[in-house]
Amino acid sequence: MFLSLKEIKKEKFRYGLIIGMIVLICYLIFILTSLSMGLANQNTDAINSWNAKSIVLDKDANTSLTQSLITKDQVKDSKITKNEAYIGQAAVVAKKSGLTKESAQYLGLDKKQFIAKNLKLSSGHNFKKANQVVVDDKFKTDGYKLGDKIKFNSASTSYTIVGFIKNAKLNIAPVIYGQIDNWLSIKNLNSPFKASAIVSKNANFDVKDKQLKTYSIKAFISKLPGYSAQNSTFTFMIGFLMIISLIVIAVFLYILTIQKIQNYAVLRAQGIPSKTLVNATISQSVILVVSGLLIATVLTGITAFAMPAAVPMSFNIPILSAVGFGLILTGLLGSLIPIKIILNVDPVSVIGG
Repeated sequence: MFLSLKEIKKEKFRYGLIIGMIVLICYLIFILTSLSMGLANQNTDAINSWNAKSIVLDKDANTSLTQSLITKDQVKDSKITKNEAYIGQAAVVAKKSGLTKESAQYLGLDKKQFIAKNLKLSSGHNFKKANQVVVDDKFKTDGYKLGDKIKFNSASTSYTIVGFIKNAKLNIAPVIYGQIDNWLSIKNLNSPFKASAIVSKNANFDVKDKQLKTYSIKAFISKLPGYSAQNSTFTFMIGFLMIISLIVIAVFLYILTIQKIQNYAVLRAQGIPSKTLVNATISQSVILVVSGLLIATVLTGITAFAMPAAVPMSFNIPILSAVGFGLILTGLLGSLIPIKIILNVDPVSVIGG
């Protein structure tokens, strides 16, 4: 540690450039990780808030809430308890004169069932009767207020905003919660239909009708349009950046080691054991990576504070800490190449040459 600190102190500019490169890589990885988590959350915020374990859909709906329809006859023999809730889904465009149109997901609920009862509002109150809705906070950000009358698509029926709710998004679209009876009219369906799905807190909820199928919430989320592809893309991007950081650290340490090969030879000739030189190289690598990591962490914190709410980013400290630990391991791996050179130094041939 002493040798590495002394060398870094002496060659401030050289090592400053290396730390700067590590800062940029770490900062980019942190931002991409946060963006990945933010987008993933916007796909599933509403689903996660239900605290459900399974969902029942039409078996021919390709695990899609949008494509699924359940009739009253199909559920008449199923035992619906306090742990189950009906959901009716419809894609809508909400609008009010003078304000931005919002592409949203209308989710019709039975106000007596657990999803409607457990909605955590940021302001206002829950819907109590027909044509009342609770909307995601994105509506508030775009200028909508409590008491505003909104319309869906080309329909003439008005709906009153009575409450706002945080982090209520599905497939990146803000959610509008309202009565399931309103869902029927929004979807232009008649009375034989009951819902789009049944959500249950029971992982093994059983349905009697053969046309219906129960899926785990995890399986349902994985089938959300674009969800898996998006997560895979970001995972590969972050993985490639980790590999790039490994290469950058290894190359810089390799070049520095080659430049100091005669110094190492002299130290070996003076009886300094290889173990001391190896420890110095490893500690130097750790110092460089940790220094870059700390600076990148500060920059990420500033970014999190300054980032507008409209940007879908989630700064999850445990996950970012795991990424940081991975970067430190990357730095240690990057030091393996110069270590091999140090162990093979022959004082006689180097000094004699």
